[in-house]
Amino acid sequence: MAFLQRITSTKAPAATILIRIVVGAVFPSEGIQKFIFSDEVGAGRFAKIPIPNADTVAPLIGGIETVCGILILAGLFTRLAALPLIAIMLTAIFTTKIPILLGAEFMGFSLRKVSYYGIWGFLHESRTDLAMLFGSLFLFIVGAGRISIDRWINRSKRSSSK
Repeated sequence: MAFLQRITSTKAPAATILIRIVVGAVFPSEGIQKFIFSDEVGAGRFAKIPIPNADTVAPLIGGIETVCGILILAGLFTRLAALPLIAIMLTAIFTTKIPILLGAEFMGFSLRKVSYYGIWGFLHESRTDLAMLFGSLFLFIVGAGRISIDRWINRSKRSSSK
């Protein structure tokens, strides 16, 4: 099976579009905000965590979130687009939510002030991160679903190869 056919194949139901809408709306919104509100959620926030080279990394992450989120929303190269988003969410949880779970700085990553720490604080603060992580994992596993450009590409590729 050709690479393009493998990454665009999907047998997921049409309802998969609901997951794509959520994941595909949240990531571009967050990515764009890293540019608009750089001090609060972009380079300034990354520097406080601390993420090395925050002035370079934050716009890079913002760009990836924006582009990959739009690809997922369109259902175009959905599996490929989900991979960097999974990595971003794992990093976000590791660097910002694990300190909340532990109630202390973790491996040099700072602990920010929240209402409460431990498992309940972690679950509360990471609910969006976990939803985006598992939504992206789901899309990586099943693909874009019936209502997608991926499915159209895959069907076109199959019919032209016959």
